[in-house]
Amino acid sequence: MTPPTPSGSEPKKTAKNKAAEKTVTKKASAKKAEPVARKAPAKKPGTGKTGVGAAAAETARAVKAGAEKVGAEAADAVKAVAKRSGGGKAAAGKTDAGKAVAKKALVREAAVDTSVVKKAAAKKAAAKKAPAKKTAAQKTAAKKTAVKKTAAKKSAVEEVAAKKTAAPAVAAGSAVEPAAVAETAAPAAVQPPETPVSPALDAGDRERLLSATHHDPHGVLGAHPVPGGVAFRVFRPYALGVTVVAEEVRAELHDDGDGFFSGLLPLREVPSYRLLITYAETVQETEDAYAFLPALGDLDLHLIGEGRHEQLWTALGAQPMTHQGVAGTRFTVWAPNARGVRVAGTFNFWDPSAFAMRSLGGTGVWELFVPGVGEGELYKFEITRPDGSKTLRADPLARRTEVPPNTSSIIHASHHEWQDQEWLANRAAGAPAHEAPFSVYEIHLPSWRPGLTYRQLAEQLPAYVKDLGFTHVELMPVAEHPFGGSWGYQVTGFYAPTARLGTPDDFKYLVDALHQAGIGVLMDWVPAHFPRDDWALAEFDGRPLYEHEDPLRSAHPDWGTLEFDYGRREVRNFLVANAVYWCEEFHIDGLRVDAVASMLYLDYSREPGQWVPNVHGGRENLDAVDFLQEMNATVYRRVPGVVTIAEESTAWDGVTRATHHMGPGGFGGLGFGLKWNMGWMHDSLDYMAHEPVHRKYHHHEMTFSMVYAYSENYVLPISHDEVVHGKRSLVSKMPGDWWQQRANLRAYLAFMWAHPGKQLLFMGQEFAQGAEWSEAHGPDWWLLDPAYGAEGDHRGVRDLVRDLNAVYRHTPALWQRDTDPSGFQWIVGDAAEDNVFAFLRHDADGSPLLSVSNLAPVVRPGYRLGAPDDVPAWLETLNTDGARYGGGDVTNPDVIKPDPQGWHGRPASIQLTLPPLATVWLRPA
Repeated sequence: MTPPTPSGSEPKKTAKNKAAEKTVTKKASAKKAEPVARKAPAKKPGTGKTGVGAAAAETARAVKAGAEKVGAEAADAVKAVAKRSGGGKAAAGKTDAGKAVAKKALVREAAVDTSVVKKAAAKKAAAKKAPAKKTAAQKTAAKKTAVKKTAAKKSAVEEVAAKKTAAPAVAAGSAVEPAAVAETAAPAAVQPPETPVSPALDAGDRERLLSATHHDPHGVLGAHPVPGGVAFRVFRPYALGVTVVAEEVRAELHDDGDGFFSGLLPLREVPSYRLLITYAETVQETEDAYAFLPALGDLDLHLIGEGRHEQLWTALGAQPMTHQGVAGTRFTVWAPNARGVRVAGTFNFWDPSAFAMRSLGGTGVWELFVPGVGEGELYKFEITRPDGSKTLRADPLARRTEVPPNTSSIIHASHHEWQDQEWLANRAAGAPAHEAPFSVYEIHLPSWRPGLTYRQLAEQLPAYVKDLGFTHVELMPVAEHPFGGSWGYQVTGFYAPTARLGTPDDFKYLVDALHQAGIGVLMDWVPAHFPRDDWALAEFDGRPLYEHEDPLRSAHPDWGTLEFDYGRREVRNFLVANAVYWCEEFHIDGLRVDAVASMLYLDYSREPGQWVPNVHGGRENLDAVDFLQEMNATVYRRVPGVVTIAEESTAWDGVTRATHHMGPGGFGGLGFGLKWNMGWMHDSLDYMAHEPVHRKYHHHEMTFSMVYAYSENYVLPISHDEVVHGKRSLVSKMPGDWWQQRANLRAYLAFMWAHPGKQLLFMGQEFAQGAEWSEAHGPDWWLLDPAYGAEGDHRGVRDLVRDLNAVYRHTPALWQRDTDPSGFQWIVGDAAEDNVFAFLRHDADGSPLLSVSNLAPVVRPGYRLGAPDDVPAWLETLNTDGARYGGGDVTNPDVIKPDPQGWHGRPASIQLTLPPLATVWLRPA
């Protein structure tokens, strides 16, 4: 609420003269004699021609005449309002008051002390000059008289006196020209005996609103009770006029210049009202955005301030809602360093001037409820930086965005109805991921089938993945990113699925379809860094906010991006809530966290002098450790059955250990469910790349992984990173001719599926694509076209992948004890000269599966292997050299019975025919 303006400080405000900053009453009041003041009787201040003026005049008479006249005078005022709205001149109950009405006196003149009016009548020019010195000598009420007369300098009062006509029911303001048009009498127009104040904004508030640096626009705009009634203030640049509509009252506000409108209505309390805003070619009727209480609760603000709002997306961003019975959108954004924030969008023609947001306490959150704005509208936040410059930013918590390269946020509300309740129930009740079958098909959605939308993918992807037998798909980053060539790993819209393929509800439809097909959905999540785009998160409010304030900590040396400040609770909250968001809102079954190593080490890719040790003198990023622990603990607590997976390439201790279990390094576990085994991937691919004749010198590269296989819960990844940028596709890494390359690939895949740990395979590798992957065109599906001559070779590899998954799912020995050393036993791990690897896998009941790999290009008939003596017979259940896979069909079709001859430290042994460059699986017959 604007306080009463002291005498002598009221600025001139008329439609033609907008010098709002002038506040000296003496000079302003000395310009012209006031016609109304001349004709007004000495003992009775003239009432204005409007309902407000009449009411104010009656109030003044009530002050002088006593309480017994208030009721009668008020009745006269109501009648005067009614007459005025019909176009006639309002009589205020007495003849002298009627003359004053004809001259349109000001509201505050009506409240002038009797002694001041006498002096004004005696001199006949006092109304013109209204000297501040004399009024100061009078009573307190007389001080405001000078203010009122100052505003009358170039007001409509003079125009009315000259033209002898009345403007349509203008309710007199105070220090400004009569400011409201009253067409109908208000039921409760009787004002208490108070001295009315000016409804117009003071120069300071005007300047702050014009410069977009006002922290509390709701405190000055809208409707506010003031002495003398209710002050209405509206800021609408480009408007020709603004009218307040409150039930039967219609009041035209006074144009104060620069887009400001104000008026004082003689009401006891703030009514429910709407605004009629007249522009050059249209009239807009709307609720007043500044008539609403904050649409964000105290609990939300408290949790945001504490950095503990686990559903942050419900508090920040653009939220369509019904607030105080009115439909609209609540805009909220965290910008603690901003001097001011405004919202711009298609709903205001990208002009944010009239949509200033308010700062909610010390949390740094800005809020504005905009009535009448709903789904589909584009918007951004205009932020005034500490230096006064402005920047237009996308919403960090936007749940929908424009299709890149456009960068606006879009107001969104979900309407998808989930059909995966059975899947979620089974997931919550099922075994944890490290004790369940877990075979992952990694895909890049935009290029898997280029041109397909989320909904079109939902018609093809679930069926394809289900046919191949994978338990899960892992989606490369889905969150919005400006540069397609980043594959999604440089995120700007952390809460929005990329709009390239459709809407957020379309993406939910795809996830739903996968769940209904019995396929889990994992998603790559990138909390390690973000790009420097000047419309996104970088120096969001003019200073480092999401990034660390220390340049040595904020700049990522490898990718030219910025690293998050994990030590700032609001930033940590932004990321933790984001992880929860994808799991709760999109039913994502797991998050594979990218680039964990770059988060954990202060010296990651940095030379000495480019990093600062932590408080203990070490290189560990303690803030990142805390963040990862909090993220994992929160996700597992809130979303039953999900899994988090770390892409961590170092030997950090306890990546998949519980957060409350301390390790030898003094840290609790990071709390992940699984970790990518990057060491196994590099070692095994290096081994396979060698010509078979040289492999005996690299035999340890295939066995070393078992030294640390149970230190973490591992995934064996053959990911997109291994088939791009000159690394060649998986089959192209293999030595030899085309037949040998495919044979090596098949043998390697079966070895991988049998090795302890879960498995992940990137798209295109399941059918031996020879070319590297490119996001521009995706997999070479034409290789599976029956018209292509070598189609059978590629289809054979895909058939093998299908059978690997089928046997894997139905053989608990291959997945049930992946993290238990008792689930694995070497038969022979040192046959380097033969390029042979043989081992047993056991399920929880002790039932075994025997895997034998011969990675030499020769057939080994009668190859003897040690075997347990409690298995009476073995049966070949999978052979990668089978003819249907494109192999030479060297198999063991008969039941194999063990001999009592001990071998490889076992009491019994079996003899097999080992096909060349092949892996054989055997199970008890």
